[in-house]
Amino acid sequence: MRASSFICFHPPEQFLCVDAESLTTAAMPTSGVCMNIINARHQKSGRGTITNPISFLNQDYEQMKQYCLSRRVRYIDEMFPPDSNTIGEGLLTPSDLDRVVWLRPANIISNPSFVVDGVSRFDFGQGLIGNCWFLASIGALTFQASILKQVVPLEQSFNEDYCGLFHFRFWRFGKWMDVIIDDKLPTVDGRLIFVQSKTPTEFWPALLEKAYAKVCGSYADMNAGTPAEALLGCGTPQGKTSANNVLPNGLVQGHAYTVTGVKQFMSQGKLVNLVRLWNPWGQTEWNGQWSDHSHLWQTVSLQDREMCLSVKDDGEFWMRLEDFCEFYDDLDICCLCPDFLDGSSSCHWKSSFYEGRWVAGTTAGGCMQNFEKFSTNPQYRIKVGKLFSECSENQGEKNFLMSLMQMPDKRNRRLVENLHIGLNVFELTKEYQAHQGRFPASFFGRNKVVAKTKTYLNAREVTEFVMLKPGEYLIVPSTYQPNETASFILTILSKAETEVHEDSGGHNHEHNGTEEKTPDKNGVDDQNKRQLFRQYSDKYEEVDAEMLQTILNDRILKGDLKSGGFSIDACRSMISLMDTSITGKLNGKEFLRLWKKVIVYKDIFTQKDVSLTGTLSLNELRNAVMASGKRVSDDMLNLMALRYGASSGHMTLESFISLLLRFECMSQIFKQLSDGSAMSLRESEWMYLSMYT
Repeated sequence: MRASSFICFHPPEQFLCVDAESLTTAAMPTSGVCMNIINARHQKSGRGTITNPISFLNQDYEQMKQYCLSRRVRYIDEMFPPDSNTIGEGLLTPSDLDRVVWLRPANIISNPSFVVDGVSRFDFGQGLIGNCWFLASIGALTFQASILKQVVPLEQSFNEDYCGLFHFRFWRFGKWMDVIIDDKLPTVDGRLIFVQSKTPTEFWPALLEKAYAKVCGSYADMNAGTPAEALLGCGTPQGKTSANNVLPNGLVQGHAYTVTGVKQFMSQGKLVNLVRLWNPWGQTEWNGQWSDHSHLWQTVSLQDREMCLSVKDDGEFWMRLEDFCEFYDDLDICCLCPDFLDGSSSCHWKSSFYEGRWVAGTTAGGCMQNFEKFSTNPQYRIKVGKLFSECSENQGEKNFLMSLMQMPDKRNRRLVENLHIGLNVFELTKEYQAHQGRFPASFFGRNKVVAKTKTYLNAREVTEFVMLKPGEYLIVPSTYQPNETASFILTILSKAETEVHEDSGGHNHEHNGTEEKTPDKNGVDDQNKRQLFRQYSDKYEEVDAEMLQTILNDRILKGDLKSGGFSIDACRSMISLMDTSITGKLNGKEFLRLWKKVIVYKDIFTQKDVSLTGTLSLNELRNAVMASGKRVSDDMLNLMALRYGASSGHMTLESFISLLLRFECMSQIFKQLSDGSAMSLRESEWMYLSMYT
């Protein structure tokens, strides 16, 4: 077995899973940009904690329950309906799928119960889905009553206030989610086809499985996985095929188990370390040394034998620690704090949690094979102080645990493809501590990595446990290949006081903001500009969107535009941005201001188009925005690329000019708000239209 595989930490209000080896909801879905803003606000307001979980798919349990009770109806989940799509593809043959009937528990058996005589790992057995990883995790969860109550609200029943609606809570990627389901379960000939309770009247396991299937996208999407995706456990290595073959020793290849106990016995005058494991199949056990029928149980005291030995084909068995290390290659641990890693329970660990995103072309620079590209990755600056007073120097050499988890961008779990991800840490010596903003490529070329994950893994999560002396550091999470888009969570646990902030406020390029006083190449002075303006203006000496389109495309920027010029909508937007008199047109003064800005932005565009393609790559876009004198975060740059970039990942001159005009307007609004300057209702309405038309 590998020395360490997965470790799951459970801080007070969240699970942190880290890889130590390395009323219906028919409303229109929220856009990605808006959802990011909503999620950020929710996190700031405490949403996503166990006491205030986020409603999965915006389905509110209490509202839906009251709706059903007031109308005396049984709930049917339109977001996860009882049909073949919910079962998913490839799990059942077409003929078997035709035999499936969705039944509520009361139609399967009389007097159904949510829980019968408490919750135990022996309550259930695996069905047709290869989700042993999930059931092994639930088996381990039954040992933690306080956590189990958070995941499975045990007050639910089929009696009082029953309306066919149940809910469960799962910690997913930094947030607690409350997931609601109806209680229609898939059956064939009146029998459940997936997880089944040993007690026929008990249904919490089947309903819990359905809730997690909803999170994954379908029952089929739960097929195959590792216990670290849910909570905790251990696993055997895969055989030559993906099949769960039973070996001669009774173990199942590529299978997840639950660690249910450890014990030290005195046997034949020697201490023996044993591990107890549980197979979520509910049967099929290890048959080697210290198995249920092993003669070695006769070598221990009667008291130990009666306390620990249970000769049943219930899936649970004992084995030597040495055999466990030989036959298992994954070990997953769930705990409140990682103090077990250095044998201390007195030392306090501080946790920090950050969400980020790699976006192809802007913030997805890949590994250190190319310093220029690597420097575009998200950067996190951290200041490590001295160990907390209760943490002595001899409590272990390592005081810092960093974890990088990638978040899926697909609704269905089976469609998720993990990227190769990793972390690199650089020390910021005194010469760099005064540096502000993002660190450039030259920094990474001159400074060595002081800590990193061992390798880039295509796992959901990678971690590294290291020693960092007091000082300042830069953490750079990245994918191995550049231009791979994904969201991630960076988690830091430290025995020392730490301060962390994201260094995404832009590069410190050696340039100053370009001033509007820059003359254009043709030497056209203001008088000539006014003369041109009069040629196109109406009798009130104003130009509308149609005339502005002609001036820009046919006169001012003729020959510089690569994609057909400014559209009429783009020109309307420009007018709304520059029209301080709010007439819907530009007068001479407003037109001159716009002209000067257009020429300045065109010059920046030309200077930063180092590839000479007539467009800006997304990396060139970053430099161009910075050359305009504006600082942008990675998140803002990503939004710019999504909103104004073409599908090819490049930006035209027209889009760049439109972008900077709107960005300047937005900056002015935020400056007013930060200065405490109040805008009138009319001003705020017009600003809104200017930014979003």
